[in-house]
Amino acid sequence: MSRVLPLARSSGTGPAPLGDEALVAACAVGDANALAALFQRHHDAVHRICTRLAHASEVDDLVQNTFVAAWTQAGRFRGQSSVRAWLCAIAANLVRKSRRSEARKRSALGFLRLAPAPARRGVDDQVADRQLCDRLQVALDALPDDLRIAFVLCEIEQIPGVEAARALGLRPGTLWRRLHDARKRLLAALEGEEP
Repeated sequence: MSRVLPLARSSGTGPAPLGDEALVAACAVGDANALAALFQRHHDAVHRICTRLAHASEVDDLVQNTFVAAWTQAGRFRGQSSVRAWLCAIAANLVRKSRRSEARKRSALGFLRLAPAPARRGVDDQVADRQLCDRLQVALDALPDDLRIAFVLCEIEQIPGVEAARALGLRPGTLWRRLHDARKRLLAALEGEEP
């Protein structure tokens, strides 16, 4: 077994930073600095996933739990997907587990974090955009977990379908079917029809 050296803070003159796979390998042997580097690189993506899939009050705990799970599961990472997709899949699975274990009503709706509207748009356009976002969030929340996770990973986070399927342990055809069903239900909800 090769020895993994702790990561040093870059002073700008040292070697290039380690890749994601190397950081996961370092985590597997207990390098806390590697975990900190992974957190710094992928915190935003994991936070977005949790924000879109969970209650606002649970997001911070789920993000933290995702990186704790990555730390403990790093030795099982096989490189079948990108580290980002692997972390997003861990987050999605933790959300699913949380939803299954806690039977409670949703408290407040989170808002989709969409690109801000251009400043020159009229107030009516901005109100219409906000209403559309609210309707989309309600429709997204109404989807079954498996469809919502497929949609968020592929459409919102832009993770390629084959990679998302591998990270979730699904056949690509299963993921594509879930993605198709999610799109169909969301479109019907936005158009005011029954799915």
